Amino acid sequence: MDPLSLLIILLPGALIGITLGALGGGGSILTIPILVYRLGMNTHTAVTASLVIVGINALFGMVLHYRAGHVKIKKALLFSVYGLIASYFGARISSCLSGPILLVLFGLLMLVIALIMLRPKKPIQKSIWEGKRQSWWMTLLGGLGVGFLTGFLGVGGGFLLVPALVLFLGMTMQDAVGSSLLVIAINSASGLLGHLNSGPLPWLEIILFAAAGLAGLLVGTQMNQKLPAQRLSQIFAVFVLALASVVLSINLPLLLHSFSF
Repeated sequence: MDPLSLLIILLPGALIGITLGALGGGGSILTIPILVYRLGMNTHTAVTASLVIVGINALFGMVLHYRAGHVKIKKALLFSVYGLIASYFGARISSCLSGPILLVLFGLLMLVIALIMLRPKKPIQKSIWEGKRQSWWMTLLGGLGVGFLTGFLGVGGGFLLVPALVLFLGMTMQDAVGSSLLVIAINSASGLLGHLNSGPLPWLEIILFAAAGLAGLLVGTQMNQKLPAQRLSQIFAVFVLALASVVLSINLPLLLHSFSF
């Protein structure tokens, strides 16, 4: 592997690790476009590889946050249990769809995420259910939704997990960021089971990508402790918005052409 190819793998991998460590999610939304358009993987292989990469990075990041005292294991396991089956079936449905359809859906998801992240919002300090009985069915729906997205599109769902853990399980923001990584790791493993028939994986690229992400996690975890999460989120959202525009501009014409007669 030449130095340029190695750099193309390591730099995006580090960026994904940084965003996972700093924001508890978001990094996986970059993984599939990078694997498809920079490393030349087909869409289904990229989704499977993304689950491996995101799962490894999330597990390592969870350990870092746990050592800092910001992982609520019991609550995170409760949330992730709901998403296990949804993640598996999301992966099975994903394997039945064409590459352009998956990438268009992925691009639309990226647009939604970017717009949500760009909206200014006040920090959430306590659960909306504090002092009340927690709504188990809202937690169930949140876990199912995040699990399905993980298996279907190969994303960890941290952009949904962090606010869900704060609002419905009463976590602080820092605890939610750390705990979301445990949920992402579990959902990624479940989704991977549903993609086992997607063919051989390029393990060298996956290992290098994941290793760069682990280094980025160390940086991102420190950023989470020192920098305003809202500012990091908005900077990241601008990048996601630009990338979503590229993904949609490439795949919408392909999808429309496939439906033309």
